[in-house]
Amino acid sequence: MSSVNPTAPGVGLAHGSTPRPGDDGRPFGAHIQMTWWKSLVIIAAIPLTLFVSQLGLSMLAGLVEDGDPLESTLTPMKLLAANLGTGLTALLAVVLLTRFSQVPWRSVFSSPRRFDPRRLATSFAGSVVLVGAGIALVAVAAPDATGWVGFGISGTTVALLAVVVFSTPIQSAGEEIMFRGAVLPAVGSWFHAVRPAFITGLVVSSLSFAVVHAASHPWLFGYYVFLSACTALMGLITRGLEAAMAFHIANNVVATTINALLAGGGTLVVDRTGGGGGGGGPELIVPAVVNLGVLAFVWHHERARRTDAE
Repeated sequence: MSSVNPTAPGVGLAHGSTPRPGDDGRPFGAHIQMTWWKSLVIIAAIPLTLFVSQLGLSMLAGLVEDGDPLESTLTPMKLLAANLGTGLTALLAVVLLTRFSQVPWRSVFSSPRRFDPRRLATSFAGSVVLVGAGIALVAVAAPDATGWVGFGISGTTVALLAVVVFSTPIQSAGEEIMFRGAVLPAVGSWFHAVRPAFITGLVVSSLSFAVVHAASHPWLFGYYVFLSACTALMGLITRGLEAAMAFHIANNVVATTINALLAGGGTLVVDRTGGGGGGGGPELIVPAVVNLGVLAFVWHHERARRTDAE
């Protein structure tokens, strides 16, 4: 049986010994232990809370804007509602995981090392470049998939951009906290051996991530599963959520900013059925390759850090 060095950014999946709460000798994602019913509460509570909080805040946004809160467009207030609902759910995920597993809250973000802002900044910079290149390639190769109307700036555009800058990072980081920081290790706690713990956690958290995004088109559903798997592997490589959060923030901020600027001064259209610019088709291969590119970048950076440390 192999072992994992708790002081290095290990990527090996050791079979290991019986896990303890916050076991530093196991890789991130398989480092937490709790009773089975507590893990089920976490798995069920996160999507339920996300749905209720986003629906409630969207209804409030509809009252403020005097519009239909269930309409498939994102106004500034509805986008803010969705982002804040995700942030509130992420906070609940941290509270539940730390209370149920009796680990410090920092274990949700990294283990055994401390959260590293430098990793976050480096991964964000690399992700912005790769995400931007991917969007440009889709725009050239499959312009109909973008759903863009044309460049335009209005009061709605400015409000959307403000919401994106100030709240989309909360939403993006929140999803990583919920699914890679909480659901993945909660599922992994069902197993003593590391390999099945991480793999099962990855599968369940990735499927849950795709389901809550309500993607009815097979290509889009598969893309969400793939994106989730990539960010889970980033957590395994780095032993923390910094790289995954940085990539998710870069992806959502860059994409939403461009979509807002090219919406002709109007609101954002949300289409996850694969039509009307929903991007549910082979063009999703491009962002999938971007995901792999960011994963490779993160792996190379961690390898370089480890070499420098030696």
